[in-house]
Amino acid sequence: MRADTRTRIQEVALRLFTEQGYEATSLREIAEELGVTKAALYYHFKTKDDIVASLVDLRVAELEELVEWARARPKTSATRHELLERYAANLTRPSHLEVTRFLERNQTALREHPKLIKMREAMLALRAELSEPGATPVERISRSLALFALHAGKWMTAQDGLTDDEIAEASMEVARRLADM
Repeated sequence: MRADTRTRIQEVALRLFTEQGYEATSLREIAEELGVTKAALYYHFKTKDDIVASLVDLRVAELEELVEWARARPKTSATRHELLERYAANLTRPSHLEVTRFLERNQTALREHPKLIKMREAMLALRAELSEPGATPVERISRSLALFALHAGKWMTAQDGLTDDEIAEASMEVARRLADM
């Protein structure tokens, strides 16, 4: 039951933070939306920053796990491709897009949040694992862009006339091409 309540708090807070903005949303509003007292909310999260930290911690853990996996592998084209596939699989997790939208819409308010700094550091470490020592600047930049190609596809919509599978396949193809430059 505790985990369910915690998850509900995260979901409601994420929605309100995205809709209203992080700074404009209070813990009181989150509690009211959930139909619980502020004291019940405080049992799980003392501050809004604690909620943000809980949302970002999972993402950071996924990135760090992927970095460790990559560090144990040779820096080959096959490894780069598998790294991209594993990263793309992480992007398909249900809450990833919602968290990404929240972070994008609240960049100014959260720019210096310690957990987001840690997430940026994990992304830089992941990017570094796509290139072997001595890779040219063009190779390093191309391989960095491979990660962002996977993100870019997530912002395409049905209005573009493509299915989710077509978008994912096209994004992966672009990412592989960039990784092989």
